[in-house]
Amino acid sequence: MKKRELTISVDVYADCHELETADAQLLDLARKATVDAYAPYSRFRVGAAVRLANGKMLTGTNQENASFPAGICAERVALSAASALYPGIGVTDLAVSFFHEEGKNDRPISPCGICRQTLTEYEIRAGQPIRLILGGSAGEIFVLTSAADLLPFAFTSSEIK
Repeated sequence: MKKRELTISVDVYADCHELETADAQLLDLARKATVDAYAPYSRFRVGAAVRLANGKMLTGTNQENASFPAGICAERVALSAASALYPGIGVTDLAVSFFHEEGKNDRPISPCGICRQTLTEYEIRAGQPIRLILGGSAGEIFVLTSAADLLPFAFTSSEIK
């Protein structure tokens, strides 16, 4: 038997004031996007903002549905918008933030499993990593160099071929 250890590196910032200006701007867009989330059931508003290789930035929000779990996450909304509006242009960075109407909002959240899979496939498709900037409405911020770090055993097209 072999043992394999997996490690990921996460840069932890005390707050947005420690971030590079471009990263702080992207996180600010994600934070502002939470206002537009449609989350009448969970009251957990998520905003995502992507920066494309051409410098354009787009946002997405979670969209719930009375037919739970038929909603869609903010990360996938932002990625879908980027893909539809700018086909063939890679996503370089993605910021995610949230606002819970009935809870604390001062820590980072990370993408769910479906979003992790989707992000990993976007990285493969574009041939480049997507940096993740994860934060709440305030407090600590996590920055990862690649979305694939969140899903080290991703199921990809190579398994299907």
